[in-house]
This record gives sequence, structure tokens and C-alpha cells, in this order.
Amino acid sequence: MRYLKEAGFRARHTDELARRYLAAGFAYLGRTNVPELGVVPICEPEAYGPSRNPWNPDRTSGGSSGGAAVAVASGMVPVAHANDGGGSTRVPASACGLVGLKPSRGRTSMGPMTDPIVSPLPGELCVSRTVRDTAAVLQAVHGPAPGDSVMAPPPARPYTEEVGADPGRLRVGILTRNLIGTGDVHPDCVEATESAGRLLESLGHHVEEAHPPALEDEGFVDRFTTMWSAGLPAGLAAFEMMVGRPLTADDVEPLTWTLAEIGRAASGPDHVVSVAMTMAFGRTVARWWQEWDLLLTPTLGEPPVPLGTFIIPEDPFEGFKRAGTFCPFTAPFNISGQPAISLPLHVSAEGLPIGVQLVAAYGREDVLIRVAAQLEQACPWADRRPPIHA
Repeated sequence: MRYLKEAGFRARHTDELARRYLAAGFAYLGRTNVPELGVVPICEPEAYGPSRNPWNPDRTSGGSSGGAAVAVASGMVPVAHANDGGGSTRVPASACGLVGLKPSRGRTSMGPMTDPIVSPLPGELCVSRTVRDTAAVLQAVHGPAPGDSVMAPPPARPYTEEVGADPGRLRVGILTRNLIGTGDVHPDCVEATESAGRLLESLGHHVEEAHPPALEDEGFVDRFTTMWSAGLPAGLAAFEMMVGRPLTADDVEPLTWTLAEIGRAASGPDHVVSVAMTMAFGRTVARWWQEWDLLLTPTLGEPPVPLGTFIIPEDPFEGFKRAGTFCPFTAPFNISGQPAISLPLHVSAEGLPIGVQLVAAYGREDVLIRVAAQLEQACPWADRRPPIHA
């Protein structure tokens, strides 16, 4: 954000996840671009300008981890950190033709500054070119840190051993409709998902139209927005304390201030009720996996959109709502805390990547890695290169 850029701010601590990346032997090359405070699924901050999609520089790279996805897709680095509070790993993975896994709540540590009890939506991991690399990163960084309040069940064996392992015959539900009423799903995204369903069937899995009925709850959008907005005023206040200067509307983008005002207007009881109802929604969604192994959906509701699509100066909140058409399939699984992965199985007639999403039961990253590796072997994607590539 411009406020931090102008202050020359640098973080004063190293997160547990960052320490684990370093311990695994990674080298940090730089801080990648994100939208201001990660509030939208694109990457066009006023502070640093847009991250352009290497498949078409006039299109979005997705967000919030858009800079990370561009760095990997363009061949600058083989893997980059990404996090996901509403789709922010899976969205840019789909837009840039990468693998993007959001792990289960509590699978990777968020310490020392935050915790799933306070911030239950995000999952931290990476974007990469291959399932193997994603599994290797997960193996290197998973597990709780001292003081963590939420801990996902430990894996039965190393995640790297799941790559190439037989997933067995899985029962897969397929969903291609936008159930929350924010717009129609683009035909390219429907075709990508249906094609992935046919591929899964050819590999021996049972695939049929089915989905958690709770996903049809259109009230989810308003509750999620309330919950999403409530954290912004607290975040801005924390930056004020760290920088030592009051923050005003002139220091942030109009959408950031608009959402913060919505958060300030919500009473304490409003927020508690919103969180409780949203978490109840997540539990209801997750029950579906008692009978099914996987849910298959498009990752996005449309291919990567032109830059500027969500920037509406005269009505910033309208641009935020427009994001509901772009990514209607990702946020429910941040609420439920389940692992979900975007795989680059399709390319549109325009040459744009189209990802598909697979969602497993809580704690079952092993199932996702097995079936994702199976799909990658059947339909390889790692050799695809965008026109802009190192």
C-alpha cells in the first residue's frame, strides 16, 4: 500500500512460515506485487502498478498473489509463496497456468502475529509449475508451531510420497454453475471443468453432477463481505501503530477505505453473528464430504479479465462486487477450512489458461496430491510456456 511505501516500512519480525522456507534452503529474491491489503482477486495496486499476465499482458494475473504467479509463470523463479483468504492462491494460479494449493486450516502456521482463531480464512503455501514441487514445499513447511491454536491432523506419510501414489477409485461431484447468483459461468470455464470430469472418468473415477446443497445459500455473499470487511479497520490501526502516523482516506485506495468504513459501521454483535453464521455455513458445506471424495469446479467464473475491469473510481464497491462473477467458487472453502487445488488443465481458444478446482475433505491434502499428480501425468502442462518468458 502507498502508505507503507511512502513510510519506507519494513517488517520487524520473521514469520514462522518464512523461517521454514529458509530452513528448507529457499533463497528470497524479492517481495512480489499484491493488491492493496489483498482485498480483491486482481493485482493492480496504486502503489506499484499492475502485475501483467505473461500469457497476455493486457489481462489480469489474478490476485491477491498475482505478482508471485507472474514470477513463476514467466520463468523468473520455480516457486513462490502465496496465501489464500478467499481464493488468492487459486485465482492467480488459474489465471497464469500454475498449480495452486490452499491447504487445510491449521496445516501451515500463521504465527507469530496471527492465528486461525483471529483470522480463520487464510491458508499459506505457494504457486508452482508442478504437483511435485507443490507437494515438496508442503512437506517442508507443514505442521504447527508452538502456540498455534488450530492444528490439522498430521499426514500418514510424507506428501512427496503421494505424488504417483494410486488414489483408488474416487467419487467426484462436478459443479459448473454459479450458485450464489453473481453471474453466469463463462463457456470456456464450463468446458474446462467438463473436460476434466471426462478425464477423471477415463482414469477410473466415478463422476456425476453433485455438490453441497449449502453452496446455494446466496446470503453467504453478504456474510462473507461483513466478515471480510471487519478486519480492515483493525489492520489499518495496526499499521498506524507500526508506522507512527495517523492513516487517512488519502493514504489508501478508495475501495480499501470503503470496505474499512463498512467494517467500522458493523457493531460488535453484528460481527459476532456474521462470524457464527459463516462458520455454520462452512460446517454444513463440509458435511457433504462424508459421502463424496472430491468436488470438481471451475477455479474461476471467467478467463483472465482485462486489466482495469474491477477498477470503478466512481463506485469502488461496485468493482468489489464485480469480483463475485470472476471467482464464485473459491471463498466457500476458506470458510470451511478445506484444502483445495487449482490445476492448469485447459487453455482457451484465445490462448489463456483456464484452471479447474478440486476440493477434498478437511485434512486430506494427500488425496488432492494423488489425484492431481494422476491428472498431470495424463494431461501434462509443465512444458507450456507463455509468450513472455525468461
